[in-house]
Order: sequence, then structure tokens, then C-alpha cells
Amino acid sequence: MTVEVREVEEVRKLLEALGEKILITRLDSFVALNEGLESKRGKEFVEVSILGFLEGILTVLREKYPENEEVKKIHSRVTKKMEELDRLFRKPRIPYLEDTG
Repeated sequence: MTVEVREVEEVRKLLEALGEKILITRLDSFVALNEGLESKRGKEFVEVSILGFLEGILTVLREKYPENEEVKKIHSRVTKKMEELDRLFRKPRIPYLEDTG
């Protein structure tokens, strides 16, 4: 089984264009490690994990290349998608901790 996260290819191409070869190696290794978890944790868990890793890489790239619009665009899209998927794994608030007035 292989989890397909479209953004991985986009980030890989961006890293190639920026000459960030070491980050390409790290990305490939991280994706390979997480694909092994799919049968135990599920596809969505692996997607969130990979998207979180991509978001971290893109955050660093935004600092390193502040004028690069492609970095900003992909970072924004990955962050939005990760937040949507993250809702699946967020634990609900415990009602007794809420202020009842």
C-alpha cells in the first residue's frame, strides 16, 4: 500500500528547483518510513504526518526564500489541507472543563 499525497511531488519539484538536495533525501526517507505505518495507523494518520512534515519544510523555506511565491503558495495549501485532516484526530473537549456560568 502506498499513500498518495499530491503535495509531496510538488514539494519535491520545488526542492529540486531550489537546489535543496539534502531536503529531498530527508523527504523521501520520511515518506518511506510513514508508508510502513499505514496498515497500523491508517491512511489519514499517515497523510497528516506527511503533511505536517511538508509544512515544516515549507516553513523553513519561507524563512530562507521570503520572496519565493511558489513556496508561499504551496505552504498555504499544505497548511490548509493539514488543518482539515487534523480535525479527524483532534480529541473532543471534555465538557466538565468548560465554564458553565
